[in-house]
Amino acid sequence: MLNESKQIHVIGIDTSSVESFFEAKKKPIFKAERITGPQRILDSFKNWLKDKNIKNHKFEFIATDKLDNYIALLKKEDKKTIVFSGGDPLWFGIGRLLIQNFPSSKLFFEPAATSFQLAFSRLGKPWQNTQWISLHGRDPLPFEKAIKKLPSSLVVLTDSSRGGAKEVYQLLYSLGLEGKYEFWTFERLGYTNERIIKINSIEDFPTDIDPLHLVILFEKEKPLIKSKDLPLFGIDDSVFLQNPDCPGLMTKREVRVQLLAELNLPKQGIIWDIGSGVGSIGLEALRISPNLKLVSIDKRIGSKNIIKENARRTGVTPSLIIEDEALNIFKENKIKPSLLHPDRVIIGGGGSKSHLIIEEVLKLINSACILVIPLISLKSISKLESILKPKVHKLSISQHQSYRGVSIGEDIRLSPLNPVFILKGEIQ
Repeated sequence: MLNESKQIHVIGIDTSSVESFFEAKKKPIFKAERITGPQRILDSFKNWLKDKNIKNHKFEFIATDKLDNYIALLKKEDKKTIVFSGGDPLWFGIGRLLIQNFPSSKLFFEPAATSFQLAFSRLGKPWQNTQWISLHGRDPLPFEKAIKKLPSSLVVLTDSSRGGAKEVYQLLYSLGLEGKYEFWTFERLGYTNERIIKINSIEDFPTDIDPLHLVILFEKEKPLIKSKDLPLFGIDDSVFLQNPDCPGLMTKREVRVQLLAELNLPKQGIIWDIGSGVGSIGLEALRISPNLKLVSIDKRIGSKNIIKENARRTGVTPSLIIEDEALNIFKENKIKPSLLHPDRVIIGGGGSKSHLIIEEVLKLINSACILVIPLISLKSISKLESILKPKVHKLSISQHQSYRGVSIGEDIRLSPLNPVFILKGEIQ
């Protein structure tokens, strides 16, 4: 009910039942002198007046599609005003603009279901854990940051002036995550001609997509590609299951390829992947040299199950997966004798105990071996170098910086990955 002390009554509309909505709100509406809102809602309201044969009204109508002069018109005269808004006016709606320009004593809000809620209801999915982001008038960088956290679902309010849903799909593709998510578009939600489409490729986009649409990304339960269809190495990041507590914390494809090259993998032998994370480097090493024996070690709780699942996805079988601190493993002799003397070692994860781990590894090498240590900070290089120099035949350091192209409308921006320093020691 319109409070007499309120000048502006903002009403959210669920457009699926416009006629019954106007009927239900008839009393507050007819106390107003001015009716404002998107032109599509004003047109529906005028049609309702005509259908009801209501002629004795003297409303002033103002469309909110172009907001340049809207606030000035509202401030010009203190008229009792109805503001129609799709969904919740305080969720990416006109409510924020009104709050910025009018005191709360003049405003009264009545929300309806948002397009967000309607979309999830159409698919019968819960939405309490979803994340959302708006691209209206924004650079796509916030989307990039949000999707790199690998949310289980993400609502994207698109900007139709920059390509709308197609821009979102191109961003997802350029980040290598199109295989990880289902891509749904929702057009004209609540209207009789609403349309919902699951997009599987760029060719699936309708040529007549309505500017009034949003996108929802749902994480797929299973990888898109079967292990037999994967490349020998250089597997897309999206194929690997990642730790939900540390999304994105894995060795990226571009760095993995370089590390595998540095390892110069033999046809047979033992490889240790210490600080293996999701297991991607060691598992790809097995795809290149299937006769290698892989020992994967990571201290994070749950890492063993993640590595097992990624082994299944990539079609390989590690010889041993241990979920524990590397120093505990050496102290308690948890590596069986047949896997105790490695021919290749990669030590990742960084950390303050890296130098102690390297010292323990060096004690167990009894033949030609290559150690590869990726680092993201220069701080520890000199300390590790001092440990390795007396023990290795050849020591080298290299730095690698990669960029990924990210679509921005019709243009492309290069987004940097973290630079990586690779310390490599060869023992004869």
